[in-house]
Amino acid sequence: MISAADARAIERATLAAVPPRELLDDDGWLLAANSGAMGRANSVTPLHAGVDPLDAKIDRAIAFYRARGLTPTFRVSPFARPEDLAARLAARGFVADEETAVETADVEDVLAAGGPAHDVRCDTTPGADWLAVFLSASHEPEPLQRLRLLTLRRATHSAFYSVILDGEIVAVGVGAVDESGWAGMHGMRTTPAARRRGCARAIVIAAARAAQAQGAGRLYLQVEAGNAPARALYRQLGFAQAYTYAYWRG
Repeated sequence: MISAADARAIERATLAAVPPRELLDDDGWLLAANSGAMGRANSVTPLHAGVDPLDAKIDRAIAFYRARGLTPTFRVSPFARPEDLAARLAARGFVADEETAVETADVEDVLAAGGPAHDVRCDTTPGADWLAVFLSASHEPEPLQRLRLLTLRRATHSAFYSVILDGEIVAVGVGAVDESGWAGMHGMRTTPAARRRGCARAIVIAAARAAQAQGAGRLYLQVEAGNAPARALYRQLGFAQAYTYAYWRG
């Protein structure tokens, strides 16, 4: 089990690692808007119940997103507040989808798991070869991937990891260490030809080593709940599900 305080820290760390263009604190809720790229940066994160009536807060959030041409979206987990938020959204016709698992691990457990001795490079900014792999190793349209990339590059405490095989980058990922002591993994991509060769594992271990050097003791990541291959890898590295969330859209 994870504490509510830890869950809130992870949610805030996530928004620091994938920073939206706009972030509004409205009575304990964080309203993020990011031109439609990345659900985490385009939804309400309801951290605290606040003091205002729930219906009024929902109305304000709906107006916030509609004014920006975005679909009103709430990212609801078991730690969302107030506790009856999901029921109130359902009554208004909102529908939940995209179940996502938040997984966590101790840095020491990840390092103890070990992995292949791939050459992993770490940069403070992504180079052209890193960008090429990030954009090509995804099934999503390139314009959406470019928006995702712009979001990741806005973070101020991120490192860009690359696995190099035979002189070429074949896998990439982003690690971000938060002042709360949590370190997150985002934007993992591996070229089709290099899959099942331990590249993603090597990136996570390299990021864990860097996190430890910066004083972070715990790692987190978000993964689609139905992505069995990725979740199996994370289990091998010591990750366990901390909680899940879904996007409620109306």
